Amino acid sequence: MSKESTELALVPSKETALQVFQAANGLDPYLQQIRAEIDAFVPDVSTKKGRDAIASIAHKVARSKTALDNVGKELVAELKEIPKKIDAERKRMRDTLDAWKDEVRAPLNAWEQAEADRVAKHQAGIDQINLRLECRDLDAAELTANIEWLEGMAIGEHWEEFEAEAARAKDKALAALRAALADRQRYEAEQAELERLRAEAAQREQKEREERIAREAAERAQHEAEQRAQAEREAAVRREAEAKAAAERRELELKLAAERAERERVEAQQRAEQAERDAEARAQAAAEAERRRIADEQARVEAEAKAREADKAHKAAINRAAMEAFIAGGMSEECAKQAVTLIAKRQIPNIQITY
Repeated sequence: MSKESTELALVPSKETALQVFQAANGLDPYLQQIRAEIDAFVPDVSTKKGRDAIASIAHKVARSKTALDNVGKELVAELKEIPKKIDAERKRMRDTLDAWKDEVRAPLNAWEQAEADRVAKHQAGIDQINLRLECRDLDAAELTANIEWLEGMAIGEHWEEFEAEAARAKDKALAALRAALADRQRYEAEQAELERLRAEAAQREQKEREERIAREAAERAQHEAEQRAQAEREAAVRREAEAKAAAERRELELKLAAERAERERVEAQQRAEQAERDAEARAQAAAEAERRRIADEQARVEAEAKAREADKAHKAAINRAAMEAFIAGGMSEECAKQAVTLIAKRQIPNIQITY
């Protein structure tokens, strides 16, 4: 154990640090030593030396805290390395034993893989046979090819324990494909017969259609010839009627033109007469409007003059009443008149006459 000049207490050595820090209140002896020096110190702030001594003691307390804490920090750091070393050794042990396990099991793994490959090969062969059961909807040629493929497949000892299963799958597939082939051949024969019947029916329909077209064409040609002859007769009659109607129309148009000209002359004369009457009426209306305007203006001027006279009389009456009130209050008539005049002209502040 050693003691620095800037510390108040010794710190635990590395040999005893773990025992001190893990014990309950293990640092109490070191804390009590610091407390004893603090209690023995008498502070004096009256002199600079005394104040420096106080600062020195406080600094030593801080340094003691740092020194004791560093011992604990170093101890914790060393203890944290222990789990890492243990974990590293555990990993080395696991990796070694895994490698030894793989080394010991290698022959068994190789046998198991070979066995799995052998079983998978036989199972794939059986799957290929069973797959033919899904070919029953093919045409006759494809079904025949699949049957020949199955018939050419040898089932023997090389199938090992799968020989019986492969034989059953082959027999089942052959039976299904042969039945499907018979159904397909029957279906295709029926379809061929239906196709032949449809072709014969189509030929008959084509021949009937061509005969009908030729017959309809002859009938249409005859009908069109009759229609043209009838049209020519009707056209001759129509031309004659149109010529007659045109002559009558021209005669009527001449008559209507003469009547329209006479009617337009009469209407023009009537419009001229009406225009004269309208102009005369507008002139009379304008003269009447001007007379009314002059009368209205004169009435307005007279009304404004009467209103001014009435307002003047009204204000004179109010001023006279105010003057009489001033006189009744002891003012002379001249002063009262002057006071009312000044108030009426608003020359007296804050006083006015309400009219």
